[in-house]
Amino acid sequence: MSIPSDRRYASSHEWIKAEGDVMLVGITGPAQEQLGDLVFVGDVRLGARLAAGATAGVVESVKAASDIYAPIAGEVVAFNESLNDSPDLINGDPYGTWIFKLKPNNAADVDGLLDAAGYQVVADAS
Repeated sequence: MSIPSDRRYASSHEWIKAEGDVMLVGITGPAQEQLGDLVFVGDVRLGARLAAGATAGVVESVKAASDIYAPIAGEVVAFNESLNDSPDLINGDPYGTWIFKLKPNNAADVDGLLDAAGYQVVADAS
């Protein structure tokens, strides 16, 4: 699976992409492949003000549970409600399925994250 170049990546396997004045956040293809079939995505708290690297929610699969982290600091302003009934949407399209929206404290913080090539190195080492 190729790593899209239209977004940035955290070494903890989240992607972030600007959509207007908010950022979409999801997990990467390599992350969902390692987890396997997802059975739950949630524990995302609307209105939570998160520091970069803070736990934003959780994804659970038949194999394991894993925290989802905020790639940059900001406020959680939305959760993808379709994941309540269909967490496997992420397995089918990890880069087309966002988990939560973050209103960044400073949108320029995204520039400090990995680009697609940098993330590929991290993914290959995992």
